[in-house]
Amino acid sequence: MVKPSLLQVSIASWVGIAVIVAAKFVVPVLLVPFPFAAGWANFVLDTVDGDLLIPLGLEDSTYQPIDKAADYVTYIFMVVSAWKGKWPILKWIIAFFVLRSVGQLLFFITNNEAIFFFFPNFLEPLFLIYATIRFFKKEDAPEVFTKWRIPIAIFIFLYKMQDEYITHIGNIDRTELVQDMFS
Repeated sequence: MVKPSLLQVSIASWVGIAVIVAAKFVVPVLLVPFPFAAGWANFVLDTVDGDLLIPLGLEDSTYQPIDKAADYVTYIFMVVSAWKGKWPILKWIIAFFVLRSVGQLLFFITNNEAIFFFFPNFLEPLFLIYATIRFFKKEDAPEVFTKWRIPIAIFIFLYKMQDEYITHIGNIDRTELVQDMFS
């Protein structure tokens, strides 16, 4: 078996990096016509992108600003999707967009990712939950959401606060965390 040359590996790595980074900016656009499918595809992509990009050779110092910029594009298209879809929770979507926007701005000014713990991303889980309810319950989505709004709010708060802590305060690698749990 012939090993690929260093140049071939580098070109393959950069192609992989370019495809993943492009997807991080293209998938959010699909939130408008396909909030459920694109929302969950974006969630999965955002969950695994660092585990793919860093081993391909993208430096963490380059990855972080790209990731945060792509996240912000996602937030914008979440608002657009909810607005165009006339979602009854649009005011909450906008409020959580503004909250996270302040965090994004402060991150880009300070480069301190701990900021995100204090300006949590409640927008994404709210969007995903409502998009999922809407996908399965169609026109009954507003009533279903209203009926379950308290447990949904509690879930979103607990999920995002632990997520923001693990990601931005503890800087704990989730892959290692899960591996440690089962070893």
